[in-house]
Formats: sequence, structure tokens, C-alpha cells
Amino acid sequence: MGMTTINSRTFNQDASGAKRAAQEGPVFITDRGKPAHVLLSIEAYRQLAGLQESILDLLADPEAADVSFEPDRLGSLTRPADLS
Repeated sequence: MGMTTINSRTFNQDASGAKRAAQEGPVFITDRGKPAHVLLSIEAYRQLAGLQESILDLLADPEAADVSFEPDRLGSLTRPADLS
């Protein structure tokens, strides 16, 4: 996982570049030479914060179509009826 440091001016001029860099690791944004902010991907933030994605998060995410979904079979929830 990479780590990038940029100054506020560079961040303001190239926010899309900072977002791309955040996909590889945290981007530290400095103000007057001192770290002031950290830009993280949402995945890295959720991992850091210990958050799990809910179905509402997935529905709100425009990239949710990329999330694999394999529902469990319902066999364990049913049983044959005893008609004797």
C-alpha cells in the first residue's frame, strides 16, 4: 500500500489525481508544510473505522453493480412436511 504526500495547492489543482492516488493508499495533504488532512478511499476508511457495508450503502453506491452477490440456498430453512 503506497503513501502519498501533497500540498494543499497541488490538491486544489489536481483533486482527481489525489483521488487516483488514494486508491493506492492514504494521501496526506499538507498545509504550510505540516500534515493537515488525509484522503482515503471509502474502502480504506470503512476498514479503518471498522464499518461493514449495509445493503443501503450498496444501493447508494453507483459502483455497486461490481459487488458480487451469491445468495445462500434456502434448503436449510425448509423441511419436508410430515403428513402422516
